[in-house]
Amino acid sequence: MSRLIIGFLIGLVLGGVLVFYLFVGVPKAVHAPGTPISPPDPAGQPAGTAQIVLGQDFFNEVLGTILTEMNPPTFPLAMGGAGTDGQPCASQLTTLREGSGTTTAVRFDNNKLSAPIAFTGSYNSMFGCFQFTGWAQANLELRYDASRQAVFGQLNVETVNLDGVNPVIGGILTPLVQSTLNGRVNPILLIDGRQIAVSLPIAASNGTLQAAVKDVRGEVRENALHLYLTYDFQGGPLHPVQ
Repeated sequence: MSRLIIGFLIGLVLGGVLVFYLFVGVPKAVHAPGTPISPPDPAGQPAGTAQIVLGQDFFNEVLGTILTEMNPPTFPLAMGGAGTDGQPCASQLTTLREGSGTTTAVRFDNNKLSAPIAFTGSYNSMFGCFQFTGWAQANLELRYDASRQAVFGQLNVETVNLDGVNPVIGGILTPLVQSTLNGRVNPILLIDGRQIAVSLPIAASNGTLQAAVKDVRGEVRENALHLYLTYDFQGGPLHPVQ
């Protein structure tokens, strides 16, 4: 009888995994804004191009401050219960500065942006509360949305590594963690259009020099992200500074 019960429970868990993949699908990132940023033109940058350089250490200083001096970002899992007063076990995922032998950081390697992400979490299932820890390996795709004049990062989780979790439970948690990170974190706004727009009153000309970004190129080299913003300059009526 005990074998029958164990077989039934395993079948029920595996059935849940199968239902997840059939009706939710393989975890993918949400619809990405804009288009991927291309590398610089080998022939050189056109006139009207400005360069922004962001070092790897800069990214990690910002990220470290968020994860250690602010409330660590927490996201509800894509599936699972919310917990009750009698069972305070919310299905959620919390990113950590360090955990599972991994430091959450941005790395610039081989012209790619990668990001190991340490996390902890809990899953409220029909079998009870599962606490888990682990880390995920992700890459970061840079995209430019011309309509919003903004540069975004699109996180794509490639692998999820759970610490000491039963393989059957891991079969449920792994796609949940992957879909949660892809769906809840994205898109990541890196540069807002208001930060890169140009509107400069020229009193002597009784006009305003205006410029909008028409193209963005980028590359990773020397432990830094180099962005090349090409502007379309135009003259407009004078708008006095308020």
